[in-house]
Amino acid sequence: MDAFYAAVEVLDAPDLAGQPVIVGGTGRRGVVASCSYEARAHGVRSAMPSGRARQLCPHAVFVAGRHGRYAEVSRDIHAVFEHYTPLVEGISLDEAFLDVTGSERLFGPAAEIATTIRSRIANELHLACSVGVAPVKFLAKLASEAAKPTAQLSGIIPGLGVVVIQPGEELRFLHPLPIESLWGVGPATAARLRRLGVTTVGELAAISPATLEAVIGRSHGSHLARLARGDDDRPVEPDRDIKSVSHEETYPVDLYDRGELHQEVVRMADAVATRMRRAGVVGRTVTLKIRYGDFVTRTRSRTGPSGLSEGPSIAAMALGLLDGVEVNPGVRLLGVGVSNLTGTVAVPFEQMSLDLEAGGESDASRRAGGPDGGAPSRLWREASGAVEAVRQRFGDGAVGPATLLGPTGLRVKRPGDTQWGPSGAPSQSD
Repeated sequence: MDAFYAAVEVLDAPDLAGQPVIVGGTGRRGVVASCSYEARAHGVRSAMPSGRARQLCPHAVFVAGRHGRYAEVSRDIHAVFEHYTPLVEGISLDEAFLDVTGSERLFGPAAEIATTIRSRIANELHLACSVGVAPVKFLAKLASEAAKPTAQLSGIIPGLGVVVIQPGEELRFLHPLPIESLWGVGPATAARLRRLGVTTVGELAAISPATLEAVIGRSHGSHLARLARGDDDRPVEPDRDIKSVSHEETYPVDLYDRGELHQEVVRMADAVATRMRRAGVVGRTVTLKIRYGDFVTRTRSRTGPSGLSEGPSIAAMALGLLDGVEVNPGVRLLGVGVSNLTGTVAVPFEQMSLDLEAGGESDASRRAGGPDGGAPSRLWREASGAVEAVRQRFGDGAVGPATLLGPTGLRVKRPGDTQWGPSGAPSQSD
């Protein structure tokens, strides 16, 4: 999608059309999630600090991101994709790979399918997208980038909309591109390659794999050597396994109070557990992430003996990790995640009993997994199932950990909540 979040905001508020729109955290510590091409013409880019974006484009219109709205539109977009092929691999809310190999006899050549999809999204959803067609995934991605509009102060130059790389033409398209075009080439890798005199993908392809591996490492060097030759054997995976589930938040001011941080850990753990239950997964490894005011980041992880997906169990392990971390410097960002995931068969919801002894469990086993990361009891699984049933019917804010109850209700953490930093009025220090 072209400038997806900003385009959705313009769609919902047509008076923003033609203006430099910046979506993201509007507060002092916010970052840019997306921006219109009018803002890009001034040098604004995704992931840029909001303060820097204001300096580059003082007349921009800042809009706080609405993850739920973007997810809603994304579902409509994917419905269009799935009309043409069941093999759709979502990469993010605004990007996906489609394998249309088996659809060509029904809908025509791949280039024709790409043009049709683009037209349907424009006519039915009133949004713009750019499509790349190629024999392999990473080249299709690069082709889609080549199809996009170009932002200039003199005006927006329309893109091609669809760029097709035919079989046999891969290297002709790929080799003139700068090395930064390849997945895995960031600033540090690019600097190392430039010391070898390598600035384009074609020059990279001419370097022997052995030399490349010696400079940037065996695995990374082998990976880039394959991409430089146009090799990418990864299939489109409609049902990719979830690798991890996490939530994090950047705070408007640094947090120093350990009690307040304990509440935030419980809040993050509750949100992670909710997503895990809805995805039908359990995990063994809990990770705590802390970033201090000076941007130094620390992560701590612990792996338990069995899978867990209950908020109290995740919180217990994360709080144990927090107890071993210094917080006096002030915590700018805090996050909790669970990895080492496996699928699980959902436990049917049952009426909870008030007779705790009926479960035949000891007092220790009823605890929500203590600091030792023990497996959650049957009663905690039942309690979590009941909480999920209530939330599905009445909303996420209907029930939750008592420690999260404040004057305005439960402070639950949900996907997209302050995803791009805290919102608020800008200050002179932005």
